Amino acid sequence: MNKRNLAVNVEYLTRVEGHGNIVVNVKEGRLETCRLDIVEAPRLFEGMLRGRSLFEAQHITSRICGICSCGHTLASLQAAEDALGIVPSEQTLQLRKLLLHFETLDSHILHIYLLAAPDLLGVKSFVPLVDTHNKVVRRALRMKKTCNEVCEILVGRHVHPISAVVGGFTKLPGERELDSLLHLLEGMRPDMEATVELASTFRFPEFERDTEYVALVSDDGEYPLLSGDIGSTDGVRMHKREYRSGTNEFIVPHSSAKHTRLSRESYAVGALARFNLNYDKLHPRAKEVAEAVGMKPKCTNPYLNTVAQLIESVHCLEDSLRIVRELRERGVDQDETILVGLNERSAVPVRAGSGVGAIEVPRGVLFHHYEVDDSGMIVNANCIIPTNQNLNNIEHDMEKLVPEILTRSDEEITLALEMLVRAYDPCISCSTHLLNVRFVGR
Repeated sequence: MNKRNLAVNVEYLTRVEGHGNIVVNVKEGRLETCRLDIVEAPRLFEGMLRGRSLFEAQHITSRICGICSCGHTLASLQAAEDALGIVPSEQTLQLRKLLLHFETLDSHILHIYLLAAPDLLGVKSFVPLVDTHNKVVRRALRMKKTCNEVCEILVGRHVHPISAVVGGFTKLPGERELDSLLHLLEGMRPDMEATVELASTFRFPEFERDTEYVALVSDDGEYPLLSGDIGSTDGVRMHKREYRSGTNEFIVPHSSAKHTRLSRESYAVGALARFNLNYDKLHPRAKEVAEAVGMKPKCTNPYLNTVAQLIESVHCLEDSLRIVRELRERGVDQDETILVGLNERSAVPVRAGSGVGAIEVPRGVLFHHYEVDDSGMIVNANCIIPTNQNLNNIEHDMEKLVPEILTRSDEEITLALEMLVRAYDPCISCSTHLLNVRFVGR
């Protein structure tokens, strides 16, 4: 047994969204402390929703995250439609899938190139790569620009989308927009191939920890991102309305974000979880990439979440091409355009009820739950974010990793821990949410 002492205290981990600290203490070879401290203040979005119209919820919740704006919008709309008993059209669902594909692609490209690649290329940040890997930098920015342009065509803008509303869209793409989308998607293929080639040269740390992986699952042949049941690699299967039983949130003293558990002490969500549960439903081209890089389910190396993101990126691009081609061939029914404004919802039946939205956003399954009164006002809201579902699992990964690498230098151990957290692509600010507080005597 290695009898060394070790103290790691990383304040404000870099290349993640939000603020988190890594705290590890080893005394005479014994691990005494191993935490990922989340020090963000609660965002209070659930409180903001109370007393607001169900029809404006998506505009409020899209502000939770600047990376997953569209994902929060879609989860919010799904919860609202579930509460009101509205079933969106097939055309609406296809356009929403397309929107979700490109937000996923945009986020994965951000993580692969700007957040993970510096570690794998031996630099501290993305900035030095401007000189050493200029073509790579330009490719990354070009791909992100394409993603933003696609989202702008679909919903007016990528960050805080405008036209996606309960029941459909206030503006639908015409032939010219579909042609533009097709041109953008086909033009992205060479850059995607180059991304796969680059990622195949990356060498990820070797580390394994078997855990429970959780993602949406379905019985049809489609890779489930927009809808599905809650499933896990431990055999769990439940309806999205049972999400509280699937997440089992609990409070820990060192985090302003709650932790979760299901069948074991922790579980993981995200691209690797989706890969492990839904590999068979990936696009054939994505499966080819998985085979080329040697990825097979069940993969239990959390560092390889980045590779799972790469595989999903290929899937999202290829499936997007399928959707746009089908829409172009049959045409978009413009009669489905939602013409009424925010305060003119007579065409939408309003009733009291409760609705749950469950969407696979880039970092994992996202839940929105709204309770509404008979006037369509939200009386209670709950949002469970992918990153807060991953925090407990990250800590258990760290607890297993540290004893295995104690022979390395302090700097190497610190980097391995930082890379581990970054591999989950955490969105820390989004993971913090409101605690119910009862003031005694008031």
